[in-house]
This record gives sequence, structure tokens and C-alpha cells, in this order.
Amino acid sequence: MDITSPFSKSQLIPQEEKLEIRRKRGQLFIGIPKEDFKIEKRICLTPESVNMLVKAGHKVLMEAGAGTEASYDDKKYSEAGATITHDKEKVFGCPIILKVDPPTINEIRLMKPKTYLFSALQLKTQKKEYFEALEKKKITALCYEFIKDRYGAYPFLHAISEIAGIASIQIASDYMCRMNGGKGLLFGNITGVPPTEVVIIGAGLVGEAAVKTALALGVNVKVFDNNIHKLKRLQKSLPTQIFTSTIQERVLTKALMRCDVAIGAIKGCNRSPIVISEEMVQRMKPGSVIIDVCIDNGGCFETSEVTTHENPVITKYGVIHYGVPNITAKYSKTASLAISNIISPYLLDLTENGSIDDAISYDNTIRSGIYMYKGILVNEPIAKWFNLPFKDLNLIFL
Repeated sequence: MDITSPFSKSQLIPQEEKLEIRRKRGQLFIGIPKEDFKIEKRICLTPESVNMLVKAGHKVLMEAGAGTEASYDDKKYSEAGATITHDKEKVFGCPIILKVDPPTINEIRLMKPKTYLFSALQLKTQKKEYFEALEKKKITALCYEFIKDRYGAYPFLHAISEIAGIASIQIASDYMCRMNGGKGLLFGNITGVPPTEVVIIGAGLVGEAAVKTALALGVNVKVFDNNIHKLKRLQKSLPTQIFTSTIQERVLTKALMRCDVAIGAIKGCNRSPIVISEEMVQRMKPGSVIIDVCIDNGGCFETSEVTTHENPVITKYGVIHYGVPNITAKYSKTASLAISNIISPYLLDLTENGSIDDAISYDNTIRSGIYMYKGILVNEPIAKWFNLPFKDLNLIFL
């Protein structure tokens, strides 16, 4: 019986094996400009991270004094292998720009077309003109806040939230001092002295870090959040049981009337919900302190106002209000170390198998942070927020 084959004779002859050709490793040329120190004191890369990049064959050009406010001088960066220059335009002319704060419109004008920008975005502080300026220069922009790792976590936001939560308690402690206008109370469980009372609104990453820091100082803590799962997760992560509650006006008002410090750490979809009304603040004790950590997202206290590191507090109804948006910049070296630890591994892996575009096409972690690709807005929430045209990044790489 004849057996017919679907293959021709030539197809049945053994063929040479075809292997994928490994892409040649690429090189990065990174420019790190000096931030506006009135607003931002952090820096993206420490000298140690710069040294790793240089040893891997990459180039780093830094504006003189860029690391000063993070306690890193030019000498340390020079010894690490970076080139130092006083020419800001030369730095912004690099193919890759690395910043903490998003660039200003004037800084975008200094960039060359098709530059790759890595920075935070701080979406609620942006205007439509910012994205139009990036589009005009055909910039590819990556936002640290959007980076999502293989485990579904947001490493940049997690690190910054942890620092912000710890910082909120330390800052509150400073403003409890009598010389700073506070009531002269010390954070600590002093024998025979009632402990300081702290109310924390929000049981997320910021709230959790604030709770753990407050408990370590011997403070009585009450946490409010409408998400029961977050409250349960928080309780399980603590060594002792604390007071937790959903946000009920009567219960929250009573807690605020008794507390010495109130910390706002709750975020919403578009902005933080205003949980604490002006009337509730009026009923707080004179000399008590409010730290609105989510002020960059609108704030959750009705009486909160955006302040600066130069003038960080205002007083309303006898209550001290702290409303600095980038709270972690106050601890610039710690924050810079945390940011550098997150960013430098991505930079080292970025061109391991080719160009940055290759990395964007196959690396989901890198792709998750891209919101502008060669002048095309590829982030749908941003497009809806600012009424801008949008294209799916996945369709671009088909």
C-alpha cells in the first residue's frame, strides 16, 4: 500500500538549524541635569550606580552640582566615571535624560528630537502643554510611577510611599515641639505620661509605614479607611492590635478632637477624597498638627493648602498644617538611594539585547512605564484626563 506524504522530497531532506541571532549589546549615553533645588533635592543615581553603568560600557554626563542637595559632590561622581559639565544645554542634548522631577517646558525645548526621557510625572501637577511639548519633539517618555514589575507591584511608588509614611511621623514630631508652635509633646511612651495620640487616614503603603513608625515611638494610633481588606492586611502586618475603623463621621470627628497629630494618606482615582471637613478641623485641639501626605493628589483635609520646603506650614484654627507635595525630598539622600536602587537595574538591563526600542518591545516592565512613544501618547488615562489623542503601544509594536 502506497503511503502518501504531505511533504515534498526536498522538504524531507534534513535542513540546517536556524538559530535566533543575539542582538548586539547597546550603549547608553545618559544626561543628568541639576534639579530646581527649591522644589526637588533628590537625584536619580548615586555615585555607586553611576560607577556600575560606566563599568558596563555606558556614558554618564552630569551637570555640575546635580548631587549637592543629596549630599553627593561632583568629585564623587567624577571618581565614579561620570563626566561633569557646567553646560546645561549639553546635558539636555544627551540621547537619554534622567531626572527626578518632570522637565519644565523650557527644559523640553533644550532636548533634541527623539530623546528618551526618564522621570517622575506627577500627573496632577501637569498641564496639557507639557504633553504637547513632548509630542512636538517626538520624545519617548517613561514615568517612574507607572513602572510595574513582574509581581504586579509598583517598586517606585512602594519605596517613595514607605519613605513618605515614615517621614510624616518624624515631621509631625518636629512640629509638636513648643519652639515650632506645637504643644510641646514628645513622641514616646514615657512612664507616668499619657502617650501622644495619632490619627492616620488611609491604610495603604503610606499609612502602614506611618503606623509602624508611630508604634515604634510608643504612640497611640487610630487608623481609618473604607477598605476593609487594607485594614485587615495592616492588622496582620503589625506586632500588636490597634484601633481601626471605617470612615464614619462621628467616630472620626471624636478621634480628631482627641488626637495630637492627624496624617492624611488616602488617595482616590482622580484626586484624594476630602474626608476631613473644615468644621472637623475647627474642633481639633489648638497646637495639634496635620500632615497631609496626599496633598499632591489634592489632599484629604478641606483646610489643606500646598506649601513648600522653604515655608512648609500654615496655621488655621490654631492647627498646624503641613502640605509639602514632594515630602520625601526633605530626606533627599535616603530617597535618592531608594530611587537609584530601583532605576539602575532597569538601566543596566535596558540595552542588554539591543536598543531601548527593543527593550520596550519585549520587556513588559519597561513598557509599563512608557506614556509617550516617539511623540505618540500611549497612556489612555492621561489621554482621557487631558482630552488628547491616544494610541495603544501594543499596536505600535505589532
